[in-house]
Amino acid sequence: MKKILLLSLMAFIFSNAVYSQEDTTAVEKNNWGGKMINSPFGLGLDIQTKYVWRGMEMMSEDSAPVLFPSLNYSWKGLFVYAMGGYSVNGKYAEVDLGASYTVNDFTLGFNDYYYPTVDSKEDEYFGGGKHTGHWLEVCVNYAPSKIPLLVTVSNFFAGNDKYINDKGEEKQAYSTYVELGTYYDFLKQNRIALNVGAALNKSCYNNYEHDFSVCNLELKYTYTVHFKSGWTLPLNAAYIYNPVFDKSFVNLTVNLAF
Repeated sequence: MKKILLLSLMAFIFSNAVYSQEDTTAVEKNNWGGKMINSPFGLGLDIQTKYVWRGMEMMSEDSAPVLFPSLNYSWKGLFVYAMGGYSVNGKYAEVDLGASYTVNDFTLGFNDYYYPTVDSKEDEYFGGGKHTGHWLEVCVNYAPSKIPLLVTVSNFFAGNDKYINDKGEEKQAYSTYVELGTYYDFLKQNRIALNVGAALNKSCYNNYEHDFSVCNLELKYTYTVHFKSGWTLPLNAAYIYNPVFDKSFVNLTVNLAF
């Protein structure tokens, strides 16, 4: 009798263990019938007190803080994004689309920077012809995992990157930018970084007036706030000097990522 009770108890425990295992490993499905997975999409919002990009002051008049909302998708080495840039005073707008692919320490990217006329309804996103508001860029980044080095090479190969030559002709400038950087990491994801950027030709970075010219010297410190939930909030302040235009800036950026 005891043996029968023991076998019955073991059978009960085994059946419940199997049921429990099957229950916890049950595949959740969404409304489309697909398997529920971790989302490859991300949201972001960057806030800059002063919009300075590669040493260039993007709002030389009516300057104001700029918000950068973004949506991105990542899968393995692929990264695709859509980002806007809007000043709080309504005097500046920007819409960027891009895609990149990373293999080992190299990233090849394509970007479409679009600068609409923020105070006019005559602007056309898909039109414009020769006077388009798009700037098309291809860029290569090199970031070795074992060396504190960052290298960026960028070229605007099409779009509104144009200048007037000595004959009065409008020509594509093919503005080319190279940046070298290094950094030193501290505990809790804090970092101090130094970046040096230069234009290799007559380009938008030097007002199409110089050949090779250093246009961006940046010293940036990033402090990361850690919350109990595990969420982090990177804050960075940068001192920027542009030797071409003899201008300097101090910029604070907040990076929100979800």
